[in-house]
Amino acid sequence: MSMSIDSIIARIGGPDATARLTGVGTEAIRKWRQAQAIPARHWPAIAQATGLSLDDLQPAPTVTDRSFPHAEGSKTGTSMPDARPDGATAALVLADGSVLWGKGFGAFTPSPAIGEICFSTGMTGYQETLTDPSFAGQIITFTFPHIGNVGANAEDDEAARVFARGLVVKEDPTAPANWRATESLDAWLKERNVAGIAGVDTRALTLIIRDKGPQTAALVFPADGRFDLEGILAETRAWPGLEGMDLAREVTCAAPYTWQDSVWEWPHGARAVPARRRRVVAVDYGAKRNILRCLVAAGCDVTVVPATTTGEEILALKPEGVFLSNGPGDPAATASYAVPAIRTVLEAGVPLFGICLGHQLLALTLGAKTYKMERGHRGANQPVKDLQTGRVEITSQNHGFAVDADTLPDDAHVTHVSLFDGSNEGLATSRYAAFSVQYHPEASPGPSDSFYLFERFATLIDTHGAKN
Repeated sequence: MSMSIDSIIARIGGPDATARLTGVGTEAIRKWRQAQAIPARHWPAIAQATGLSLDDLQPAPTVTDRSFPHAEGSKTGTSMPDARPDGATAALVLADGSVLWGKGFGAFTPSPAIGEICFSTGMTGYQETLTDPSFAGQIITFTFPHIGNVGANAEDDEAARVFARGLVVKEDPTAPANWRATESLDAWLKERNVAGIAGVDTRALTLIIRDKGPQTAALVFPADGRFDLEGILAETRAWPGLEGMDLAREVTCAAPYTWQDSVWEWPHGARAVPARRRRVVAVDYGAKRNILRCLVAAGCDVTVVPATTTGEEILALKPEGVFLSNGPGDPAATASYAVPAIRTVLEAGVPLFGICLGHQLLALTLGAKTYKMERGHRGANQPVKDLQTGRVEITSQNHGFAVDADTLPDDAHVTHVSLFDGSNEGLATSRYAAFSVQYHPEASPGPSDSFYLFERFATLIDTHGAKN
């Protein structure tokens, strides 16, 4: 007879003791409690420590009925085929046992698309969101109900491919009605082998994420229309989660390259580039193309290098400044190779600017710590206060980890804070010529509230060069 996960954790001595025993973080323990399942690889250690049998540690085999509302008659269920609503061709299976039925679109899934389920509040920009490397390992729920009306085009991709593992929407994707569209969202997804599910009550799903925190989910859109819910649930619960996962290696470029395109401005095309040019090396932990465009627009000649490039290799390119890009995964995992490189650059006195994951990696290099957030910040309407000027910027964000401001060293200080939850959104250090922000100034939701940060970086390079 299996025991509840809470009972097992209590028997070990609580979440912290369980984390120490199994060698995982406390965020993983929270996911176990949420999913009501412990990965099988940890059973031997727990059995030895508690005297429990393996039968005690096995999860209940059935999919539970969570009974929350679903759009257009969709519902959860405990078995197939009786629980499957008429017309349902896809399902979203959550690690807590919830099953959300809907209609699939985009590409079929040869196997379940498994990742961390999250939500994004942007009303548009779905193409940019799906191709943002920071969403690697995640399934995106769009809270805005009408997705697809802008269509898709070749110019708005933020990277060479889609990095999100799937998308969830309330209504069937609408036909494109924008003069820049060249194809529909459905066709665009099919070409990239990415699945979506429509007809889901995204408000109910967002409330689950809000109240329980992000959890693992599987999006299933099988070509043959067959669903093995219990097998899918087992796969979902076995997925390790983003904590401790280094995804920068998976999304970074394979080799160095130069970037020359500037920011696009309607109706003139690319923005004129300043005459003063600065040699900048951008470390690609999952860089968005529009960040590189903004660097060029601010007067930088940009060379992009892979995430694993060493500090010595960066300095060999003789940069006047170094940029640390956004990216996915756990910053503490990426830090194993990123922090030594960043420290080498800082000690060499080269000015440095970081965004998102780059911000977190700079903080780790300075000696601070990061943590997994309860629900993260994702969307285009996030208010952030600049503590130096008192200005409030409407920002675009995408992060599930954050810097613990209380762990910053004495020679570093907070520059920006979230007006949603007070979490850290920026830092600077008096010891080095370096600063960073958690949000995405290139995404322009304000629309141009935050472009000054790229200009600040250019000014820092100029000032530092004048001093030396």
